[in-house]
Amino acid sequence: MSMAMKAQSVQRNEQQVSLFSPITMGAMELPHRVAMAPLTRNRADDNLAPQELNVKYYEQRSSAAVIISEATQISQQGQGYPNTPGIYSEAQLQGWREVTNAVHRAGGKIILQLWHVGRISHPDFQPNGATPVAPSAVKPAGKASTPTGEQEYLTPRALDLKEIPGIIAQYKQAALNAQEVGFDGVEVHSANGYLLDQFLRDGTNKRDDKYGGSITNRCRLTLEVINAVLEVWSADRVGIRLSPSGTMNDMQDGDPKALYSHLLKQLESLGLAYVHIIEPMDTDIKHGATPVTVSDLRPFYPGIIMANGEYDKAKAAAAIACGSADMVSFGRDFLANPDLPERLRQEAELNEPNPKTFYGGGAEGYTDYPAMDS
Repeated sequence: MSMAMKAQSVQRNEQQVSLFSPITMGAMELPHRVAMAPLTRNRADDNLAPQELNVKYYEQRSSAAVIISEATQISQQGQGYPNTPGIYSEAQLQGWREVTNAVHRAGGKIILQLWHVGRISHPDFQPNGATPVAPSAVKPAGKASTPTGEQEYLTPRALDLKEIPGIIAQYKQAALNAQEVGFDGVEVHSANGYLLDQFLRDGTNKRDDKYGGSITNRCRLTLEVINAVLEVWSADRVGIRLSPSGTMNDMQDGDPKALYSHLLKQLESLGLAYVHIIEPMDTDIKHGATPVTVSDLRPFYPGIIMANGEYDKAKAAAAIACGSADMVSFGRDFLANPDLPERLRQEAELNEPNPKTFYGGGAEGYTDYPAMDS
């Protein structure tokens, strides 16, 4: 265990903490423990760059302990949905620079989530209409959301061993770009059925080389990506997101507790700022997932754990009080309540989110949710 993690563990044991206690998360001193979860909103411009509307949206939510940005593709190959932002072109970098500047002027902190969707794409998004890539040629159930409507997913192309260093290089370059435009850190997206998660789980990874088969091999790419990012950022500004029980995007694994306990033990030695863990959702359980909670995984990771998944104030406060989590990220509640931390602090009524405006569109259901003082 690193010295920083030992200090965090001692602090957790010796002090009674609450949702509104300050916390040191890696290199960041945070005023409370209410984070904003990454939320795909499909409102980037036609260049897949953040625009003025996005700047306002993030600035409004700067009272979060820290904002985790919407998932942001590291390359064109990594895209799987319409109007999701990238971090690989000059226009995209300039758009994100405006976002980080606005959040910092408002006194907030913001981390960029690095994303490659893998098989959850369609040739309509790919360079030259190519077939999406994955660890193995396993077709996902469901349909892709494309600019021309829903279309069947294709069977993806299994990445050749010699292509994998190029994927890792995309993550490293994206991390460099995030640093250039002023983010406070980066989060590697290794959850929700996207590329790195596809390598982790035995339901999607059927490889027989060094990236497949054993748990050690299936964790290899995620750890190599993290280490590439650590060549750019210090570990105390890097996080990772995991979904041990997630069934989103047709995912499954035969022994998720063994998989994720092993991965967390490997991550422990790296001294990351935090690990972001999605709790089992009701939909996951309905799809037959083996539930693996933050409480199940806490013994394998003494550092900062940020929990996510159907949390309200009471559930978040209980998780922090018992030490299973150190922070909690809120998604839909933050979407509808730009001043969520203060509303929770005052036990004020929350705005109800409008699902019809979650994905795509303009200001409605995006920047027009009222704050308490309005």
